[in-house]
Amino acid sequence: MASGADSARHLQVVVSPEDAGQRLDRILATRLPDCSRAQVQRLIRDGHVHIGRGVARPSLAMKAGVTIDIDLPAPAPATPQPEALPLTIIYDDDDIVVINKPAGMVVHPAAGHSGGTLVNALLHHVRGLSGVGGAERPGLVHRLDRGTSGVLVVAKHDRAHRTLGKLFHDREVTKEYLALVWGTPKAGQLFERPIGRDPRHRQKMSSRSRRPRAALTRLIEVEPLGGVSLVRLSIGTGRTHQIRVHLSEAGFPVVADPLYGGVRRNVPAKVSALSKLDRPFLHAARLSFAHPSSGATMTFDAPLPDELSSLLGALRVRS
Repeated sequence: MASGADSARHLQVVVSPEDAGQRLDRILATRLPDCSRAQVQRLIRDGHVHIGRGVARPSLAMKAGVTIDIDLPAPAPATPQPEALPLTIIYDDDDIVVINKPAGMVVHPAAGHSGGTLVNALLHHVRGLSGVGGAERPGLVHRLDRGTSGVLVVAKHDRAHRTLGKLFHDREVTKEYLALVWGTPKAGQLFERPIGRDPRHRQKMSSRSRRPRAALTRLIEVEPLGGVSLVRLSIGTGRTHQIRVHLSEAGFPVVADPLYGGVRRNVPAKVSALSKLDRPFLHAARLSFAHPSSGATMTFDAPLPDELSSLLGALRVRS
């Protein structure tokens, strides 16, 4: 990847043999994790995607080895605007608001998606968010990937923001996730490989990074389900894509995660329901921390969204 001026970026994607025959927009949506498929299609139609001298079309079937050039424009400098987007609020007081983020929603504005983010929704539903995070990230002290659902806390004022930020920095926040993975790992396993930006695939993170940072993931419970397993895990750090990288590199990729090997073309009949899943089966299930004002330990749970709960029920019946 070659950097452009300011926040504009130039990316190159090489079509892998596994992606051969897939639509251009589908391939790019998996390689650009912060862009939705609709945003990828807009980039293509606006002339930001190039394939040699040919014309790029969203529906174009791609061949293995083809290089795709993408020019991601700099995000609009305007302050995010409030948008009346649906938002499930779990808890709300004078200091914090805890929400259940849906899968598919980007947390904050960035290149390719200046609107429709969690920040836009928060600005509509919550008044006076902390300014410490900056104009584009008001109140945010942590984030979830676009495809990940679940519990997330936001600070309402600067004192709460600084207090929560220190708790996250000092690893005094308990973060538990539920994931469906291929294979059957062992409960109690600890993954400690440092991770950072992958030197060969700039859209990915990996332990091959030239500048890795410490990362800690622990498996708490494992429920085998006939070729796949439901796992509950906790993370001691909050690196980008941490859970997805650690599980994938250990041979247990998250089901339906296209970036880290979780999408499989030949799905066994006994788990055929997995072929209908269009998002990674990864959910932030529990968040526990000391309240920034009272100091009392607070724990918040977010139930599995319907599409994951129904799928899990079907797998349990089949297994």
